[in-house]
Amino acid sequence: MPQWDFLNFVSSQGKKFRTFDLLMEHEAVGLVQENGRIRGVQVKTANGNSEIHADLVVGCDGRHSAMREAAGLALDEIGVPIDVLWFRISRRPNEANAGLGNFNYGKAIILINRGDYFQAGMIIAKDSFDSVKSLGLPAFRENVRRIVPFLGDRVDELTDWAQIKLLSVQINRLRQWYRPGLLCIGDAAHAMSPAGGVGINLAIQDAVAAGNLLALPLRQKQVSEMLLRRVQKRREFPVRVTQMLQCGIHNLLQRVFRNHSAVRVPTVLRALMRLPGRQQLLGRMIGVGVRPEHIRTGLG
Repeated sequence: MPQWDFLNFVSSQGKKFRTFDLLMEHEAVGLVQENGRIRGVQVKTANGNSEIHADLVVGCDGRHSAMREAAGLALDEIGVPIDVLWFRISRRPNEANAGLGNFNYGKAIILINRGDYFQAGMIIAKDSFDSVKSLGLPAFRENVRRIVPFLGDRVDELTDWAQIKLLSVQINRLRQWYRPGLLCIGDAAHAMSPAGGVGINLAIQDAVAAGNLLALPLRQKQVSEMLLRRVQKRREFPVRVTQMLQCGIHNLLQRVFRNHSAVRVPTVLRALMRLPGRQQLLGRMIGVGVRPEHIRTGLG
């Protein structure tokens, strides 16, 4: 399916496009620029190249954003010491709903309950996938079994490297999320680590904040650069705080990588894990975040 690489608030300049048509038939490949302002997007369609003009283009096309690149927005990269190898492995009905992490022997695996299977992620040192593959698939299966013993013989479900997908982890953020006529949100503005699984939460919160601040000005055709700056100002704080916490998690993982023996949980950490309300606090941090957003109604 062609990509829908933008969220386009279509102006009232004569043409209207149905969302379904845009999704199925148009791929944004560039920006329409005029006198220093973004006026719309260049698209590829089954019938050739075209342009769609808009009062505002919202770049939400992910961490490899074509809209961000076309706009020439500067990106600050934050060093990340890990990558993740994602794979599926079957789950039995009586097993735990989810696992934040299994750490042992210098390695780590997270398990996410997807019903009849676990979505599993082995956390590895940055750019070390080739080294992992060179040891062979039997060694990989044995590492999974050793870190998460209850998976037992289910590791034999992994029969081909094609079942194991590399996620090259990034943490970055734009210095400026906007240009006149363009706003970047979500991973296009700030790539997040999978630590905590909060990337989608922040992206949706960005969209809600943008909708709250820009809905009425869009109707009045008065979306100024100052308003786009307000969106960034509101959302940049939770992004920075979350990325700081994720970098702290990465530092802990580096300590795990350095210890190749069986992990012994410190007494202080065991005590903290027993504190009442711990799960609720962690759930709120992951599920709600630093600055939750709520859709405002009655915006004109």
